[in-house]
Order: sequence, then C-alpha cells, then structure tokens
Amino acid sequence: MVSSAHFAAAAVRGKSGWSAADLDLDGLADIDEVADQLRDVDPDASVSLLFVEADDTYLVVLRLDEGEDLRVFGSDSVFAEESRLGALLLSDVESPALEIDLDEAADLMADRDDDDEDKPAADPTADPVGDADLLSDLGVSAHKLLQLCATDGMMPSDITAELCQMIGCGDEVEELRES
Repeated sequence: MVSSAHFAAAAVRGKSGWSAADLDLDGLADIDEVADQLRDVDPDASVSLLFVEADDTYLVVLRLDEGEDLRVFGSDSVFAEESRLGALLLSDVESPALEIDLDEAADLMADRDDDDEDKPAADPTADPVGDADLLSDLGVSAHKLLQLCATDGMMPSDITAELCQMIGCGDEVEELRES
C-alpha cells in the first residue's frame, strides 16, 4: 500500500460556535486513535467532524456526537485498498452508502458556475461507503453528499468546502487550509 498526500481538518462545534484545527494522522495505528485525536480538539464539543482529503481523489468524513458514536463516510471504497490511510479510516466500514443518481449529479454540475476545466473528474463509478446520512441533521442530506461525490470536476477539497459552507463552518476550515 502506498502512502498518500492528505489534508485532515477537524471542525468542532462547541459552546462558542465552530472552530477548526489541522490533525496529523501520520503514525496512528487504528480508527480509535483517529477518533481520540478528534475528541482532543475540543472534548466538550457537541459535534466533531473530520474531513480527510487524499491524493486529490478521495474524501472521508468522520463524525462524533458528544465525543461518542463514531460515524464514517468514504467517497470510494477503493481508498481502503490503495493506501494505508484509507485502510486506517475505512477498514471497519461495512455498510454501503446509498445509490448515487448520476443524472441528478450531472444536473447539479450543470447548475454550478465552474469554468476551471483543469480539475480532474470525479469517478462516476466510485463506490461510496459508510454512513452517507451522517451530516443530515446539519443540513446536508445523504442524497446531497452522494451527489457532490459523484459530480464530475469536484475534487475532495471542493466537496469539503461546499459541505462546510452548508454546515456553517466554511470560513473556519478555509482559514485553516490557507494557513
């Protein structure tokens, strides 16, 4: 398995609103250590999210509520086979995500004002895994998450940015990305 270039941003909602922090996932042995590191960002957070973008191809979202009940979504099951980080984040994920409606994903992309044609296309044959419904109570339905992941031209960083804007932590995560 190859090592992957990645960006890992934790977005946590505490008593004073959203905040973001960069997480170092190198050297972690299992998903429990990742969850522990996410908890450490703000042990009193009501919601803790971790957005992991790898190789400009894969996105994994982890969620803890009140520091418990880890939920995981991955944009493509292949990530677990192709890298140590993917295996670390997705090895315990068994449940498949919902089906993606590729026609609706294409309509979503047509509605976007995006003239940057140099972006790699998302793989419409990707096999999303895990809990696609993990952001629904924050305003992002499972259907919307799957549409974003299947939209041609959307890189993981684009998806993270759009999700974070919808959730309300976009400025915090973007500031972290630029630092």
